[in-house]
Amino acid sequence: MRASGILLPISSLPSEYGIGCFSKEAYEFADQLVEAGQRYWQILPLGPTGYGDSPYQSFSTFAGNPYFIDLKELIEEGLLTEQECRECDWGDTESYVDYAKLYESRFKLLRLAFERWSGDDEQEYQDFLKKNSDWLEDYCLYMAIKNDLGGIGWLDWPEELKSRQPEAMQEAKVRLAEEIRFYNFQQYWFAKQWSRLKAYVNKKGIQIIGDVPIYVAFDSADTWADPKLFQFDEDLTPVSVAGCPPDAFSSTGQLWGNPLYNWSYHKKTGYEWWIRRMTHSKERYDVARIDHFRGFDEYYAIPYGSETAENGEWEKGPGNTLFDVLKEQVEDLNVIAEDLGILTDTVVDMLEESGFPGMKVLQFAFDSSENSTYLPHKYEKNCVVYTGTHDNETTKGWLENLHGHDETFVREYINCYDKPVNDCVWGLIRTAMASVADLAVIPVQDYLCLGNEARMNTPATLGDNWKWRLTKGQISEITLYHIRELTRIYGRNPLTEIEEEMPETTEETETAEETAECV
Repeated sequence: MRASGILLPISSLPSEYGIGCFSKEAYEFADQLVEAGQRYWQILPLGPTGYGDSPYQSFSTFAGNPYFIDLKELIEEGLLTEQECRECDWGDTESYVDYAKLYESRFKLLRLAFERWSGDDEQEYQDFLKKNSDWLEDYCLYMAIKNDLGGIGWLDWPEELKSRQPEAMQEAKVRLAEEIRFYNFQQYWFAKQWSRLKAYVNKKGIQIIGDVPIYVAFDSADTWADPKLFQFDEDLTPVSVAGCPPDAFSSTGQLWGNPLYNWSYHKKTGYEWWIRRMTHSKERYDVARIDHFRGFDEYYAIPYGSETAENGEWEKGPGNTLFDVLKEQVEDLNVIAEDLGILTDTVVDMLEESGFPGMKVLQFAFDSSENSTYLPHKYEKNCVVYTGTHDNETTKGWLENLHGHDETFVREYINCYDKPVNDCVWGLIRTAMASVADLAVIPVQDYLCLGNEARMNTPATLGDNWKWRLTKGQISEITLYHIRELTRIYGRNPLTEIEEEMPETTEETETAEETAECV
């Protein structure tokens, strides 16, 4: 069935306290999705972020980000006061996340709330601990030890802790019991609030598309707790790490640094860890977008210690053997395969055999060959089309940086000759919505015609990523009306009722009307 959705990370929602979270603004956005006739909300990974604040470098593939806990609810529960939250420094602007200030403020408040909390004996809390014990115990111990040692990575821990010697592990559990409880507390509140928000979203007829990074972070509970899953030597040092070769994003490639999987060991276990991971993802999301799908066919292995990704080599992955097992073991597995980039015949065959929809990005369609597979007239129905993703420029920023043939070709293709750039943004949105792709997902920045000041991530860079946020009221009624009309016109929500009139313009919607006036 044809459908459409909007890409907006949780961190990019408006909120009072420094970063988007599971607050009333998240529920309001769900209501806006319904009003706009959408049926999907795509987000980025929900794990606790580490180095570089990237959601793709998480301290755990199973844990949730404590930044997303709604402090307002903790105030209502009597665990915090409004004054305590107001007195924290959340940064200079509501449009961007200040992660340094967020780290200091959020954890200080969460510790205060934890110290005042007396819910250890509550049945709901005990049930949570029991249900998630397979990953929660290792994660909380890992974080407690990490904090006790000043935040250093586990590769530099004392040998007895690094190699998880039983006596040292037991001593740490006793000595750091209170810190372990603090991390249990965080994960309990994250899960409680996310479960409630997801239930609300689902009840509204909206499905959540979550993001499953192919790799885990090197400095994570996952690698420390079960190093046999990864390509480590006898000293627990990586042999090779992940990345991708030089491409349009970077002339020296992308050195991600994630440890690579020991696929032969995974196969011996019947892919047990992957079954647990995808079962967990199935509970957290309705649809899982698996990042870097190509890496399951062949993965790019870069020697550990390399300064760039130029000297890596392609190695063979598990292919559809893994996905055959997952389909059998994970009920109602619903996957989108991120198959972007240069694809070999074997990757194409793997995707076709899997039956998963792949991705089409309009920003990749308009090159000098005029023959790109991302051009909409080449699509098959079983795919998901995007104007751009979190790794791209915003569509407005991309158009403003186009020149010569590529700019001409875009304007020719969408019939947007000699028109302002905002018209072309909406022209590309229309092109995506009109395509045969079963699902169209548009970043919210494109619906608002925002430039690269609203870009989420620039691959192969550090420092200015993952920060952009919506501000309160930025999505107006008139913008929602235009989205709803496009959705209706192109048959992406048969339940959408026809709006008889455009909402009246008010002071609150004047800016939105200016950016959307070409629709």
